[in-house]
Amino acid sequence: MRGRGAGVRTGLCALVLASALAACGAGSSADDAADVAPTSPAMPATPTTGTPVPSTPAESGEAAAPGAEAPGLAELAEQLADDEARSAGEAVLGGDISWPQCPPGLGIPQKRSLGMPMPLPEAEYVVVGLTNGPGFHPNPCLADQVAWVRDRGLLISAYAVASFPDDATLARHGGDGPFDAGTTTGRLENTGYQQALFNLASMEASGFVSPIVWIDVEPVPDFEWSGDEAANAAVVRGLARGYTDAGLEIGVYSTPYLWTQVVGDLELGIPEWRAAGHTSRDEALERCGPRWSIQGGTPVLAQWVADERDQNVTCPGVAGDLDRWFHRY
Repeated sequence: MRGRGAGVRTGLCALVLASALAACGAGSSADDAADVAPTSPAMPATPTTGTPVPSTPAESGEAAAPGAEAPGLAELAEQLADDEARSAGEAVLGGDISWPQCPPGLGIPQKRSLGMPMPLPEAEYVVVGLTNGPGFHPNPCLADQVAWVRDRGLLISAYAVASFPDDATLARHGGDGPFDAGTTTGRLENTGYQQALFNLASMEASGFVSPIVWIDVEPVPDFEWSGDEAANAAVVRGLARGYTDAGLEIGVYSTPYLWTQVVGDLELGIPEWRAAGHTSRDEALERCGPRWSIQGGTPVLAQWVADERDQNVTCPGVAGDLDRWFHRY
């Protein structure tokens, strides 16, 4: 996998030099341009709250030939050049997708899929959404989207929208989990925990492997958060524990404003994927700075929306460590 670090680079160098086919550290390929415009997460492109929301990827790239042989030495040399460029801190382009990119008309009535475009051909990674809007509703074409990413040999990771439970959902799940079901807070945490388990089951059913789940915290039209920030925070804490109990890393997707609006001053200190809305790559990269900290975590990805696609770019210092955040099949 690209970006494994010095150990991989050293091994590749030895292999390439021994074969006298290429020199380690030779010029990078055209695919490694540092300035390609990034793509971002998956929701309808038109914001509904006046604040940044995620979007979906666009049709891109040729599928890898089935049964293709392992890369030759020339390909390994090119991959080494990619790793060297990333270790130097170059930004890497990616995209994200979810239910809006499914064929039109799928999903729950409030969140019908839109057939929006898939990520750009230049995208090197894709973050795929697990939910069809709120919790306990799966992305209706998750398996197909995972296959789309896998067939193109791209890096993949997962995100899932967090949402506040209605009374029926709270009654169904509030007593089931590691938190104290004798308190309102504990029941909300348990319901968040069960949201996470539901999403993990969707991942398993679709063959989706990811080292991390990004928790998307923002207003959900038609499925609003409560007016009690502490209650909302309890749901998010439960979600966080559900994923970590399963052995996954967690991160957060949001903006400082959206996060505060929903969960107040909750601080988890987890990695951050920061949204910039309908702006530009430069503005998205600006969001990697400390001024845009959401809840005290490390900035990993930044997103903006352009041409009906969410575009993403890695924040400084992250490009050489993509295998921490993404999986390659």
